[in-house]
Amino acid sequence: MQIATWNVNSARARQGRIVEFLQRTKVDVLAMQEIKCKPEQFPYEAFEAIGYKVLAHGLNQWNGVAFAYREDLVPEDVETSFYQQPEFKDVQEARAIGATFNGVRVWSIYVPNGRELDDPHMQYKLEFLDRLAATMAEQLEMDPSLEIAVVGDFNVAPLDEDVYDLSMFETHVSQPEREAFEAFEQIGLADKVRELVPNAYTYWDYKELCFPKNKGMRIDFMLTSEALTERITAATIERDERKGELPSDHVPVILTIS
Repeated sequence: MQIATWNVNSARARQGRIVEFLQRTKVDVLAMQEIKCKPEQFPYEAFEAIGYKVLAHGLNQWNGVAFAYREDLVPEDVETSFYQQPEFKDVQEARAIGATFNGVRVWSIYVPNGRELDDPHMQYKLEFLDRLAATMAEQLEMDPSLEIAVVGDFNVAPLDEDVYDLSMFETHVSQPEREAFEAFEQIGLADKVRELVPNAYTYWDYKELCFPKNKGMRIDFMLTSEALTERITAATIERDERKGELPSDHVPVILTIS
């Protein structure tokens, strides 16, 4: 079984790229973030034409998360938020969707950006990460054998080597953000991708030739519970997806599970 994550930066604008990726890799489940559309606006037909179905959760032209999955799979226990997911200005944004595929509980997560250290979005971001980690901790405490994958755009660079130049960043690398990310490891979720694919970026800004100059960040992760981590046999970061026409500013990450 292969699971992938990708901040696609608009499912409609990038539908050709996403479909080509699915045709090439034939991953079983693709978790998408920043689809930037409502469910009724999603381009389902292009996915159905190549044998994939889609679960989409979006409220407007911002945020939004989704799964594309092989049509022979049956998603179970679909949720469009996690327990006590924080709101921003009384709105619970479309930043989480969970479903179980072949016994693996997958969450597609789009963590708030934070914007500035003193911006209200930063507190929102920290609360979002804290509540997400607490939810996963509660589930694993009840059943440590659960196979859980929390994947997506975390908007945190946990290590100094996860950014091209640490001096260029205030957010994404601050101590509170890194501590919030570290909480996932403390509850037993592992980043097996880093072990298998060290020293690699997943995001390059569109501005200032960041991709050709390799001025990137590693902010897209696939965190897995112990029971699932034991079954991981391979991982890739699909850097070439940042090339060509109309790329997203993020690239897909793929996990292979025995």
